[in-house]
Amino acid sequence: MASRTSPTVRRRRLASEMRRLRKESGRTREEAARFADIAPATVSRIEAAVHAPKVADIMALCKFYGLDDDRTDVLVTLARQSRQRGWWQKYGDAIPAWFEVYVGLEEEVSEIRSYQAEVIFGLLQTEAYARAVMLADDNVSPDDGERMLEVRMRRQKVLEGSDRPRLWIIQNEAALRREVGGHSVMCEQLTHLAALSQIPGVTIQVLPLASGAHPSMHGAFEILGFPDRRDPDVVYVDYRKGCIYLEESSEVDDYAQLFDQLRARALGPDETRALIARLADQKA
Repeated sequence: MASRTSPTVRRRRLASEMRRLRKESGRTREEAARFADIAPATVSRIEAAVHAPKVADIMALCKFYGLDDDRTDVLVTLARQSRQRGWWQKYGDAIPAWFEVYVGLEEEVSEIRSYQAEVIFGLLQTEAYARAVMLADDNVSPDDGERMLEVRMRRQKVLEGSDRPRLWIIQNEAALRREVGGHSVMCEQLTHLAALSQIPGVTIQVLPLASGAHPSMHGAFEILGFPDRRDPDVVYVDYRKGCIYLEESSEVDDYAQLFDQLRARALGPDETRALIARLADQKA
């Protein structure tokens, strides 16, 4: 996965290292800020990964924590990489600020586990299906919808090449039966989904309506995994005007167990592929 480098992931890793170093040194944020001649709030933002830190600030903090040249060089390199612009930043308002973090993380994932309740998983959507989903919101103008669509299609490039992430997607059957965009759009989407399910590293399961109540009736979620062990898993949960990123190990473990429960209730991959094919035939 080394061929894909995300400034968001680098900033997150740098933040983790800077938090650890300060705690190991036994120093406060105020003491670190005073030495580096920056505001305590800047130290907090660096440790929370909410902005790309200046290289000079990282160098000063490394000196304060007593790091040698080699360790300092590693963290300075992370700081430089975290300040690079991701491809998604050129789209401006087409990507809400809260979702930019997700796109940045997605750029370097090695695995995505997801449960989707209402719509087909974004990376598996056809262009026509994605357009219909976006334009279903009356607050989205046609022009904005097209820009959002361009971002969605660009994000799907993460699935190209030998370093593409592994996907394990559980789709609620309701999402397959919901007629988004009309018969022809859904037929194309279902056919596309069935084809993708045969790609190595892509596993799709359907949670059937007949399974009744299940433990994720509160909604969809995603668990993002990364190739470097220094980058722990993240759980992503979105809502209409924002999202939540969960990083505490207990929270991630809870969602991992939830995913396993859904996986056990869902149809197997072969049964899923057969169901998708039947539904596509009904739309043809």
